[in-house]
Amino acid sequence: MPLHALPAPAPALRSVLTALGSPSAVREARTTAALRSLSGPFTPEQPLPVHVLEGVTEPGTPPTTRLTGWRFLIRHGDRAVAVAEAMLTADGWAFSRFSEGPYVRSTEQALLQAESLPDPYQPRLLSVPELYMLTLWLHGDPAADAATGRPAPGDLLVPLAPAPPGIAAHRPHRVADLLPVLTVRMPPGPLLGSPA
Repeated sequence: MPLHALPAPAPALRSVLTALGSPSAVREARTTAALRSLSGPFTPEQPLPVHVLEGVTEPGTPPTTRLTGWRFLIRHGDRAVAVAEAMLTADGWAFSRFSEGPYVRSTEQALLQAESLPDPYQPRLLSVPELYMLTLWLHGDPAADAATGRPAPGDLLVPLAPAPPGIAAHRPHRVADLLPVLTVRMPPGPLLGSPA
């Protein structure tokens, strides 16, 4: 059953296209090595809304999510070489950054695996910053607003590689099964970072 991905907001896509079309943005020192070393064209594809999971450790309350941006796989020819993110600011959608690393290939692999599932899902990304974990969130309501919602018990979470120790990457987990595991693993203390 194909995934029911929703289109990214047009201003978010435009901000990424503008950054890809800017030689200074693509060649900037903070940009990925792949973008600096390859000559275009580069194409943003497979936009996914990025949500951050919050309130996992609150007893008796279901966790919530907050939309933080849209992530695009950046293709060069037939392969994904980087990701680009657009984030919501007070003035609307703006290009945030390019990045590369294991989550590029892992996202692509998880999306391919999800295409073979029998039920329809809306693909999203779900970040769990406390565990430095990123998952493909397969939301059971394909027509839902991509900017809102929380993980339903029957939704699937597919941890992307690298996953935290003891959590299998690229194995779909029902939210009802994985959230209790995440709750136990949450470290005490301040938040140190977020996965790329």
